Amino acid sequence: MRALTLNEVPSAPAVAEVDTPAPGAGELLVKVTGSSVNGFDLSVVSGRLEGMMEHRFPLVLGMDFAGTVEAVGEGVEGFAAGDAVFGVAMKPFLGGGALAEYVTVSAGFGVARIPAGLDVKDAAALGLAGTAALNSVEAAAPQKGETVLVSGATGGVGALAVQLAAARGGRVIATARPGTEADFVTGLTDADVAVVDYTADLDAQVRALAPEGVDAVLHLAGDAAQLVGLLREGGRIASTLGLTQEAVETGGVTVHSIMASPDPQTLATLADKAAAGELRIPVTATFPLEKATEAFDAFRAGTLGKITITCA
Repeated sequence: MRALTLNEVPSAPAVAEVDTPAPGAGELLVKVTGSSVNGFDLSVVSGRLEGMMEHRFPLVLGMDFAGTVEAVGEGVEGFAAGDAVFGVAMKPFLGGGALAEYVTVSAGFGVARIPAGLDVKDAAALGLAGTAALNSVEAAAPQKGETVLVSGATGGVGALAVQLAAARGGRVIATARPGTEADFVTGLTDADVAVVDYTADLDAQVRALAPEGVDAVLHLAGDAAQLVGLLREGGRIASTLGLTQEAVETGGVTVHSIMASPDPQTLATLADKAAAGELRIPVTATFPLEKATEAFDAFRAGTLGKITITCA
């Protein structure tokens, strides 16, 4: 099969022919229609994860997947060949990724069915970013009328988090540069979203909207210390960037460190919201597998929202 691979790290990925995997016990073999680019993939390519996780070469990249079950392994229940599925390829090693024509995934974690009303190409961009967004919003738990600052609103996680926070009745303040970025963010939801320019005086802009501080922060980008300083006493910050409670000297602030956990219920919740039109999956660019390296370049350059790659 064709796959986007690495033969060492750090190195530039390339499309190559590798052996098609076979499903083991408890696994599904999925014929991949599409995948997407995530920051995790760039971390693998750069070698930042060397020594932290086992690398198996040739290393096939990619976390997100959407496609059709081709075959099931021994002991699998609840899935059958022909089922439309999506999710995140979660493995204890790096190498068996989803930027390929086929991927094997656990039938018990990181996979869910694609409901009617959700396009498979959109589902390819939902798994990891959607999980990180939903986990962050649920941890920060904004209540109706509370003010939520989403730092990093123009990325895939942030674009979904803006919508999820607004749907809970939160008053959303989102970071974006004026112009195209700001227009992208305000177009994500019918709810009113206030945009602040993170390249200018962020503190002054946020304080003008929330003089006593915001109730919650989603730390998806930006300086953690500055964002903590914008919280009111008793505020909450959910961080996907490794911020811990011990690192925060300000009292009266609760820190939630987020490690995206794409359990089946989380994935099903996201898929149902998207299928019902309650959650827009912000795909702004799509590349064929043969041009996957261009997709990676576009991601590094800061393309808005999500970038998908067609694999079929």
